[in-house]
Amino acid sequence: MAWSPLNTGPFADLMRRYAAGLEMLSRFRLSHDRPAWGISSVRVGNREVPVVEEVALDLPFGQLLHFRRDIETPQPKVLLTAPLSGHFATLLAATVRTLLQDHDVYVTDWKNARDVPRSAGDFGVEDYIGYVIRFMEELGPGSHIVAVCQPCVQTLAAVSVMSAERNPATPLSMTLMAGPVDVRESPTEVNNLAQEKPLSWFERNVIATVPWRYAGGGRKVYPGFVQLTAFMTMNMERHLAQHRKLYEHLAAGEHEEASKIKEFYDEYFAVLDLTAEFYIETIDRIFQQAQLATGTFTYRGKVVDPAAIRNTLLLTVEGGRDDICGLGQTSAAHDLCSSLRPHLKRHHLQANVGHYGVFAGRRWENEIYPVVRNAILAMH
Repeated sequence: MAWSPLNTGPFADLMRRYAAGLEMLSRFRLSHDRPAWGISSVRVGNREVPVVEEVALDLPFGQLLHFRRDIETPQPKVLLTAPLSGHFATLLAATVRTLLQDHDVYVTDWKNARDVPRSAGDFGVEDYIGYVIRFMEELGPGSHIVAVCQPCVQTLAAVSVMSAERNPATPLSMTLMAGPVDVRESPTEVNNLAQEKPLSWFERNVIATVPWRYAGGGRKVYPGFVQLTAFMTMNMERHLAQHRKLYEHLAAGEHEEASKIKEFYDEYFAVLDLTAEFYIETIDRIFQQAQLATGTFTYRGKVVDPAAIRNTLLLTVEGGRDDICGLGQTSAAHDLCSSLRPHLKRHHLQANVGHYGVFAGRRWENEIYPVVRNAILAMH
């Protein structure tokens, strides 16, 4: 009733503000359920084509999700490796939607650790790498890989291992976007927080046990709400400003503007738990020791050497205003991939975007994505 265009009486503005306030109160809650991807169709060329989600491979801690489009012309297969950092892979829905215009897209769709039975065993950093390799093998030879944020390290390690073993499914191109390949470069608040305390502090203060009412009862996890709280604390003024803006849009009956903010926070407030071992190993091996950058990272007992990569094009992308992954942290991959010839190395700095702007939003779609697309086409 409060939102009705027929509501133009003397108390209309008061009713809209009252309704806006009630909606704001109802929105301050977390969800542990994965949001829908919401991609039922995509524009390919000059026509809209249907998109169907299919599980190409289902493993205990994650599934390989395929966004199958109803088109006859083959296009490059791309595996998008999503962060495992407290949010569901659906946080990359905008990235997927854009990639689908020109590519056959697969995504690492991670499961909530609280819902994975203890009988499935552990899932650490090396297990993530193993999943990436297994998923690439499922896509087959001639495919490409794009990593966003945290998994840039695991993706680089996976491609290094595949290259060293001459795996036929080694990707033709590898795009690393806003990831902590070498956190010693331009350290951010995130890096400093991870480095200023010993591992024992994290084990004592942020690790919890899943209640027995869930399938993963008894499993040690890093709760998603803890990570969400940390992220929001870093940018609290911005989040408060966005919610004030949402209230004003709702009170003014500006539903289209309000829906954009609501959609983002519906996704942002959907959290998943990480296994304790994955979180602790990430802090230790990636943020405290920078093992891949220092040449001490091992996978299944063998040192991982990015110099083994010889035929995979490397593209790195950084945001000039990224307060999570500092400048130079991702492009450090170029020095590590020392065997690549110059024509197989590319870097793109988007000076006017923050962390999320690297893979979502107008500048991603209009300025960054064309660079990614061209890198893939150059090798396909």
